[in-house]
Formats: sequence, structure tokens, C-alpha cells
Amino acid sequence: MMQPDDQRWMALALSLGARGLGQTWPNPAVGCVIVKDGRVLARGWTQSGGRPHAERHALSQLPDGAARGATAYVTLEPCSHTGQTSPCASALINAGLARVVVATGDPDPRVSGRGIAMLLDAGLEVVTGVLDQQARQDQQGFLQRVTTGRPMVTLKLASSFDGRIATETGESQWITGPAARQQVQALRASHDAVMVGGSTAREDLPSLTLRAMGQRRQPVRVVVSAALNIPTHGPLAEDDSAAPVWLIHGSDAAPAARDFWRARGATLIEVGQGRAGLDMSEAVLALGQAGLTRVLCEGGGSLAASLLEADVVDQVVGFTAGVMLGATGLPSLGPLDYSGLEAAPRFSLRSNRRVGEDTMHIWQRVAD
Repeated sequence: MMQPDDQRWMALALSLGARGLGQTWPNPAVGCVIVKDGRVLARGWTQSGGRPHAERHALSQLPDGAARGATAYVTLEPCSHTGQTSPCASALINAGLARVVVATGDPDPRVSGRGIAMLLDAGLEVVTGVLDQQARQDQQGFLQRVTTGRPMVTLKLASSFDGRIATETGESQWITGPAARQQVQALRASHDAVMVGGSTAREDLPSLTLRAMGQRRQPVRVVVSAALNIPTHGPLAEDDSAAPVWLIHGSDAAPAARDFWRARGATLIEVGQGRAGLDMSEAVLALGQAGLTRVLCEGGGSLAASLLEADVVDQVVGFTAGVMLGATGLPSLGPLDYSGLEAAPRFSLRSNRRVGEDTMHIWQRVAD
């Protein structure tokens, strides 16, 4: 039975779980709070790289017996299978918990319903569905990868008020201000990978790494280039940081280019190609099969358009500056081949706020 403070403690667990976003793939980013007599005994969240899990992280802070009779608030159903460690459901049982409150279930066939069943069989009280909607939103990438095979894709667009990302001559630094650019770093930190197109890699020589975000797991750097004709100099080729480089290309990529990037430790992913370019549905599925749960696309316009046409964009994050560049400026999106307005993708506004002198707005894909 749900108790008056259950939502309060689950909200805390969700805030802890969010710390792991971008850090835990292929595992979910889970939060856990252990409470007894209205007092928090321990807090935990899935650690970088996915281990230890949130429940074990919290329990590790307590001496033997301290959790006996307590309640654990967990944002995702505790695992019930043995992997690198024994099940978290078993750990909660062995610690003597009396009650476990779960935000949402885990659709992984190895877990689905089994974790809760283990707890019930051991005599623990289990309450489910507390702040379920928020938990599913936070876990969208993981849940989607398990159920559909593909990660959540976020499209980031930073543009002028009239939707331009550069002047006619190509000048683009900086349309948005420093506060918005710092917010983009936070956005990168909450995703497993940052993806750009070949033209962006050629023109900007981006590093695609985190800056001024402390000690965090670097996102995978993904470049989409059909012919693999991206610069062999610059940060992507020369940076020896812990940020992996994955390259998505077509069958006509030159052997010399493939050999060059393999020699530098890059992972090459070949996908199908048609007259319109690479098959981005296949590309996104390949990223999911490789374990990614959350992918941030930072451009350019052609890649953004191809992702929209492939219907794989789940979230759009826009940064809009109070400057006008006019019709000759470079648009934020490449051409979209839609027969009419009714065929265009629709997104629903989730939040809108001021960031420095700019506006940040987040849009969620409208379900079919």
C-alpha cells in the first residue's frame, strides 16, 4: 500500500538516478534511497560504467543489519539475474528490507516481473508505479533500446530567431551565448554519444568531448560519413583521450580511409546506402545493438534532416538567440521530402526557459 511520503522519497531517488545519465550505458541509470523511520539511511545511483548498481551502491554505505526493516525506493525494477554480480533483488532481501517501492518495471526479458516476484516470494511488501511517468521519461533511452532495439535520439538545434545556424558567408561563432553553450555541455554529459555529420567534421574539426564538466565518462564520438571522407587531422584523429570514435559509413568508403581510422582505434560501422544517402534507421539500430541508450545529434543540417525523415528523432532541444540572419543565412535543417504538412513530424513542448540571453526549449515526439 502506498504511504504519504512515498512520492517524496521516490522523487529523491529519481534525482539521484539522473546523475548517471550518459555514464552507465548499456545499463540503465537507476537511483535508490533507503529510508527507515522517516530518515534517509543511504542513497545510491548506478555508477560510471554501469557497476555497481544503485541498490548495491546504497547498501554498501551501511553496516550489516542497518537496513533491516527499512524501505528501499528504487527507480527501476531490481534486477533478478546473475551477471557480473548476483541479483540486486537478492541483495535487498539479504539486507533485511521490509518494503521496496519501485517506480517502473524493467522490460528486459531477464528481469521483467521476476525482480518483483523475488521480493514478494521473500515476504517483502512491494509497491509499484510511484512516479512511473517521470521514471519512464528518465529511462526512455534504456527502455526504448530494450523494446525496439534503438536508442533515444535527441536532436540539438542552436539557431537565430529565424532558424539560421550561420550567415551567408558561413560565420556561426557565436550565435548563442556562453550560458547556452555551457548548457550544451550538460546536454552532452547526459547522453552516451554525440553524433555529427561528415560536413560538420570537415568544416568545424570538432572535438565532441566534455569541457568543464568535472570527471565524467566521455561520450562516444560518432561521425556519419558515407564515403568516410573526414579529416585525418584535428581532434577526432589526434585526441588520445578516453572518448571513443565510432564512424558510420557506406560500402563505398575507401579501404585506405578504413585502415587509417582502424589504426587509430576507431570503431567502423557499415550500413546500407541508397540514392538519398545512408540508411539512418539502420545506423541508429546499429548504435543500439552496440549498447548505446541515448544519442545526441549536434548537426549538421543534412544529418538532422535525414534523422527526421527516418523518423528516429525522439526529442528536440532548441536554443534560440535573439538575432536575425535573414533568408540568405544557412538553415538549421536540410531539405525534407514530405508530401504535405500532415506528413511533417510533430513534437510537443515539454519545457521552455531562459538561458542567459537565449531561450532553451525541449520538445518530445508526439506518439503515433
